[in-house]
Amino acid sequence: MTVHSQGAVTSAPQDAPPKSAGLPETPAPATGAGHRPPRGGRKPLPSGWLPYLLVAPAVLALATLLLYPLIKNVILSLQDINKVEFIQRKYPFAGLDNYTELLGDSAFWTVVVRSFAFTLANVALIMVLGSLIGILLNKLGTKMRLVLSMALVMAWAMPIVASVQVFRWLFDEQFGVMNWVMRTAGFSGYEQHNWMETGLSTMVIVTILVVWGSIPFVALNMYAGLTTVGAELYEAARMDGANGWQTFWKIVFPNLKPFFLITTFLEVIWVFKAFTQVYAMNKGGPDRGSEILPVFAYVEGQSQAHYGLAAAISVLTIVILVVVMSFYFRLILKQEEEQ
Repeated sequence: MTVHSQGAVTSAPQDAPPKSAGLPETPAPATGAGHRPPRGGRKPLPSGWLPYLLVAPAVLALATLLLYPLIKNVILSLQDINKVEFIQRKYPFAGLDNYTELLGDSAFWTVVVRSFAFTLANVALIMVLGSLIGILLNKLGTKMRLVLSMALVMAWAMPIVASVQVFRWLFDEQFGVMNWVMRTAGFSGYEQHNWMETGLSTMVIVTILVVWGSIPFVALNMYAGLTTVGAELYEAARMDGANGWQTFWKIVFPNLKPFFLITTFLEVIWVFKAFTQVYAMNKGGPDRGSEILPVFAYVEGQSQAHYGLAAAISVLTIVILVVVMSFYFRLILKQEEEQ
């Protein structure tokens, strides 16, 4: 019993366990699901194996779909297989002859330079225009932002072959819209003008198509990134008298630098290996003047029946892309270390 200051007497709870003086309390053993012993006497898997077991299906799928074809392609590049050998099922070993032939061929290096120029022009236009549209999305009201976003998604979702056919119709010699626009604007010489007469003009049309189809990805991601930048940063910039360009360069770009790095990285890969747009537009013509490396490999393999040489082109394309991307990987890792 305990006695209060007013003299009232209360009884202590009878079910409270007595505490032993000087002895620490021993916590009750945990009975949660995480501490139950395994049933049937089976030992649990070591915790270090769990991540590997989780990623094993994905690794197996990648090895089946990517690694095995890559190995077979490298083996094919070391063989001298043309149409006759393919029909006779003979696969003579050629060593590095296909690679030496390519590296000594001026046509191959012309295609390499064209591929780099095509990639550089496309990525620059995509990143600049996509970023500007992303900033515009962030400035618009709700209704106009919804309309523009829907237009971007529709352009992005359009199948590549269908979009190529639309562009071929726009630049058609006889019924093309562009010839009609140029004649309406008063320019002469656009009666049945062939916009794909040269390889350069064909590449310009393909560039417009690739940029048009890739801008939505950059714009929507740019808008999503801008929503993470706090409004107080913009307010502070306005109070300091910063203009639009200064606000972007000092506020937006530093906060979204990881976005620009990874998006540029993805665009370089996607544009460098663009095949469908170039081949479906004019099959790499005229006179193979609009071929880039993936199209060059396809034409050599399928049209010219130089299968071993085409495999060597594809291997060199992968090597070139890996070398270029290695510098970009270093830039990304340096950015992560700085953060």
